Amino acid sequence: MGSPLRGLLERLRPRQYGRRPPLVLINGLAEQAETWYRNRRFWSRYFEVHMPNIIAYEGEALHRRIAAREPIDVDYLVGQLYLYLDQFVQTPPYHLVASSLGGKVAVEFAARYPELVNRMVLLCPSGMGDKEQLPIIEGVVGRDAQAMVRSVFYRPRLADKDILRYYKSKFGNRRWKTGFLKTVRGTLEHTVRQRLREVRCPCLLVTAAEDKICCPKTAEEAARELPQGHFLKLRKCGHAPQIEKASTINHLVVYFLSAPRPKARPSWPEMMLARPPRLPPTL
Repeated sequence: MGSPLRGLLERLRPRQYGRRPPLVLINGLAEQAETWYRNRRFWSRYFEVHMPNIIAYEGEALHRRIAAREPIDVDYLVGQLYLYLDQFVQTPPYHLVASSLGGKVAVEFAARYPELVNRMVLLCPSGMGDKEQLPIIEGVVGRDAQAMVRSVFYRPRLADKDILRYYKSKFGNRRWKTGFLKTVRGTLEHTVRQRLREVRCPCLLVTAAEDKICCPKTAEEAARELPQGHFLKLRKCGHAPQIEKASTINHLVVYFLSAPRPKARPSWPEMMLARPPRLPPTL
């Protein structure tokens, strides 16, 4: 067993050679850069991070489907995720970290393709059986970026000003708004509560006490149905813990995806010393 000092040094200065375990990030209704901007760089030190942009509201793929009058639903998004990993990554099994709507996609993917998923972290996932509140829609329809921020964050001041500027610029974009609203309508009623028992991999479900969109109590009840489930509720946090509690989430994800026997409430030394093993290089 390696010494704690050596483990800490490897965390601070991870080895550059050797293939990192693949980590796939699945965003919610916020688009990729807006979802993971406080996490990706940190996780990239330890994992081969992939961010398949399966929800791009101005994207050609989405609008071809809209033009063909085909739904933008969870089944479609799961198919897009599978296509991306099967065609362009090809290094299973994968770790999944998913936020909000991405939680529905991750659970469905893990239930359908258990051999492709190693471990999974769900951050305030939707689809756990509750009726979701979406004040974010009012913000889009009313072109009120501040309303969107208030619906997501416990402390709205933690929202980067560039995010506000980004969404303000998109509210006047008809193509972007159409893609957003079609995605909401196609995915809102989909629940994955009945699929949780089919998720075989270790899974950490993180909820937030001040989440205004997905009910924390329902999330806690749902976590009990995961065969290898772990549950954590964060205090003084809204619907985006990866932003509001970035430091905690960054270290917690590395720990949960690395520890031989992970738990929901590790100590800070346990989180600091956890490190994912390097995989043997492929030939």
